[in-house]
Amino acid sequence: MAILAVNAGSSSLKFSLHPYEGGQVLPHTVSGNFEGLEPGGQPILGWKHQGKKHKETIVVPADGAPFQVALARLRSLVQELTQAQGLDAVAHRVVHGGGVFSASVRVTDAVLEQLARFNSLAPLHQPHNLEGIRQFRQAFAQVPQIACFDTAFHAQMPEVDYAFALPKALQAQGVRRYGFHGLSYQYIMSVLEQETIRGRGRVVMAHLGNGASLCAAVGGVSVATTMGFSALDGLMMGTRSGSLDAGVLLYLLEQGWDAKRIEKLLYKESGLLGVSGISADMRTLRGEAAQGNADATRAIDQFTHRVIRETGALTACLGGLDLIAFSGGIGENDAVLREQVCERLAWTGLRIDPQRNRQADGKHAWAVHAPDSRIEIWVIPTDEGRVAAREAAALLREDCAVAA
Repeated sequence: MAILAVNAGSSSLKFSLHPYEGGQVLPHTVSGNFEGLEPGGQPILGWKHQGKKHKETIVVPADGAPFQVALARLRSLVQELTQAQGLDAVAHRVVHGGGVFSASVRVTDAVLEQLARFNSLAPLHQPHNLEGIRQFRQAFAQVPQIACFDTAFHAQMPEVDYAFALPKALQAQGVRRYGFHGLSYQYIMSVLEQETIRGRGRVVMAHLGNGASLCAAVGGVSVATTMGFSALDGLMMGTRSGSLDAGVLLYLLEQGWDAKRIEKLLYKESGLLGVSGISADMRTLRGEAAQGNADATRAIDQFTHRVIRETGALTACLGGLDLIAFSGGIGENDAVLREQVCERLAWTGLRIDPQRNRQADGKHAWAVHAPDSRIEIWVIPTDEGRVAAREAAALLREDCAVAA
């Protein structure tokens, strides 16, 4: 049997299939991504199995819907590659659980209704996560659907960190810091705890990609994070602004901007893309900067500076630092950024090994600290799908125990 981990977006669907044997969730055997799932779109499936990459275009009948056709193809693909007669569960990544869901749950109509109330807190992700669950409930009607939350890892943050300096009435309405990228942080922490004793100490984890955040943890528990009420706060990101003086929003309102225009600015037109005017992709910007493009260099420098600044703040909250871990598309693959961040934080005792740093391949957990570094430095390729699958497996075991 197996567990299918999925992440549904506005026009895409990422998936990974994890064998479930002897009560253990194993690394995925199949992984892939559907693109072009928007209404009227042309679905394209790319997937990887046993080291081989495949790509195919999915034909959509005249009266068909791209997402539904994609799910039918996914179901047949799972059966073809695993000879599986069924799945134990489908584990869905859901960005926002609000203050209601502090752990993964089996999806019911009531759960979906509650989760829909958080759509405005993560408009780029939440509505599409939930629509994906609805579609899977129809396509895989006999399979348990499990919702796994990016906010859950931060549920134990102390009030001094999650509370805003606003009237209590607003906090009672749920206006507070939640934190995100929790599935990634949960995976990173599980790897660190296996690799080094320092993983149970004072740790800063940097999930750096199109979405970017930092998390401070002690004993494997989140105590502070840079993202807040929504997935906009904290670090500069691919197209998101990160922290912004609220006075800027008041100014834009005075200039006649409405909420939709401001939302588009903050979520889709800012960050690396907005500052550079070129791209949200760090790889593209590195190439442009190498050719002397000043705007690309400025965007990279600003992104790097924000990582340094917020790492310093979290280190202060921790009262020191035992380990820093880099993950996410940028964190795992951009050796230059890791080196620049660590050099600027050398006052903490960080010493990076340039050669080991360049050898990090983004595929394996890899220590990159120098022998004389007082703080360990790790590159940990994240696997949110495996964490979601583990969460689903744990719920299935609980259900079996109750039934017994």
